[in-house]
Amino acid sequence: MKSASKILNKVKEILHFSTDFKVREVQFFDTQLFIVYIAPLTDNNLLNESVIKPLVEFDEKIEGNVCAFIKEQVLANNEVKWQDDINQFVTELLKGRAGIIVDGSGKLLTCDVEKIVVRPIQEPPSSAVIKGPREGFNESIKYNLSLIRKKLPTPNLVIDTFSVGKYTTTQVAVVYLQDIADKNVVKEIERRISKIDIDGIVDSYYISVYLQSKPNSIFKQVGDTEKPDILVSKMLEGRVGIVVDGSPIVLTLPFILIEDLQESDDYYSQPVKVTFLRILRLIGVVLAVLLPGTYVAIQLYHYKILPTEFLITIMDTTQGIPFTPFTEVLFIVLLFEILYEANLHMPQYMGMALSIVGALILGETAVNAGLVSPPAVMIVALSGLTFYVVPNQASQFSLLRILYVFVGATLGLFGILAFSVWVVSYLSSFDSYESAYLAPTAPYIKGDMKDFLFKAPLDKMKTRPEAIANNKRNRTRQK
Repeated sequence: MKSASKILNKVKEILHFSTDFKVREVQFFDTQLFIVYIAPLTDNNLLNESVIKPLVEFDEKIEGNVCAFIKEQVLANNEVKWQDDINQFVTELLKGRAGIIVDGSGKLLTCDVEKIVVRPIQEPPSSAVIKGPREGFNESIKYNLSLIRKKLPTPNLVIDTFSVGKYTTTQVAVVYLQDIADKNVVKEIERRISKIDIDGIVDSYYISVYLQSKPNSIFKQVGDTEKPDILVSKMLEGRVGIVVDGSPIVLTLPFILIEDLQESDDYYSQPVKVTFLRILRLIGVVLAVLLPGTYVAIQLYHYKILPTEFLITIMDTTQGIPFTPFTEVLFIVLLFEILYEANLHMPQYMGMALSIVGALILGETAVNAGLVSPPAVMIVALSGLTFYVVPNQASQFSLLRILYVFVGATLGLFGILAFSVWVVSYLSSFDSYESAYLAPTAPYIKGDMKDFLFKAPLDKMKTRPEAIANNKRNRTRQK
C-alpha cells in the first residue's frame, strides 16, 4: 500500500511544485489525510463546508473501510469520485476539484469544489433584438449547458462531452435532440471532434476549422450563435450544437446559407414585415458584393448603357482624377477596410474620433484634392454599409467584393456574370452534413420555401425543414 506522503510528493512533482498547489493535512481518527487543491480554481467556502469541516468535526463510530466510509458517510459534497490513476487525479485537480489522499490505502478521491466565475446575463452585441429573449451565452460551459437545459427540459436532450487539447483539456459538448437529429450527422461530428489532436482550444473557432468540409474555402460552413433561443430553435429543426468551454459562441451544424438571412427578430414579428426585411437583406447582399465591381466595369467598358444625363454627371465629377476607375475604387475599398480594422481595435473613445477623421477629413480631403471622385466614394461607402444587413457574412462578402472589382476591371459585365455563375455552381457543390448549402433553392424544396424569403405564419409551418438532415420519421413539429 502506498503512503499518502509518497502520493503527495508524486502529485507535486507532476505539477512541477507550482506555488498555487495547496495542501491541508487532516487527522481523521487514526488515518492521515491530505486535502489538495489548486487555489485559484477552488471555491474556498464550498471546500470548507463540504469537505474540510465534515472531516474535522466527524466524531461518530467508523464502520468498515475508511475510504468508502469517508466517501459515503462523511463528505457533504454532491460529486465525490474514486480516482485510480494519479495522472487523472491531477487532471481533476486542474479542473477545480479538490482531492483527498488517504494514507495507507493508495486511494484517491475528488470532490467538486470548482469556483465558477461568469459574466452576468447580457444581450449579445452581435444579436441585439427589439422583441424576444435577451439572455446570451457566456464563457462558462456549465452555465451555457444550464441555459440549454432550461429551454429544453426533456429527456430527449443528449449532451456528449469531450476533452480536447493536450494542455488546455477544454471541455467540448455536443448537444442534440435524440429523436430529431440525424444519427449519422451526430456520429460524424463526434468522430471529427474526437480525432482533434492539438495543444489547446481557446475558442470555438478552433473546433469549427475541423468541422468544415472545405477548410480552404472563403465561405462560411459552420453556423454560430450567442443566444440560447436561436440554438434551441435550430436544434428543434434537427441541427446539432457544439458548446466549447471558454467561448460564448456556440456552433451549429448542418449549416445552410439562408440561415444568415434569417434573424431571431423574424420569429417575433409579423410575417409581412419579415418578408419585406428578408428581401431587403438580399438586395443589400447583392449591392454589397456587386456594386463596386459593376461600377468599374461600366466605367471601363459599358458606359454607353448609362442614361446621357447620368453619364455627363459622372464624366464631370471624374474629370481630372489621376487614377483609372479600377485603381480608384480599389484604393477606396482598401482605405475603408483599413479604417474599419483600426476602428475595431482602437479603444472605444478613440474609435469614435477615428470614425470622424476617416469619414469627414480623409474622405472630404481626398475628393477636394482630386484624388478620388464623389461617385466612387459613394459607391464604396454604400457597399460597405450594406455588408452589415447580414453581419455574420461580412468578412466573406468583403473578400468577394474585392474579387468582383478585379473581375469587373478585366472582363467587364460579362465577366461579372460568368463569375457569378461560377460562384453559384461552386456553392451548389457544398454538402454540409447531408444538407445542400443553397437549399431550399438548389435543390428546390417547396415545403421549405415557407421560411425562405417569404415568411409564412408560424401555424402554417407544420413540418421540420427537409433541407436539414434530421430524423425522417419525426418530420411533424405541430399538428
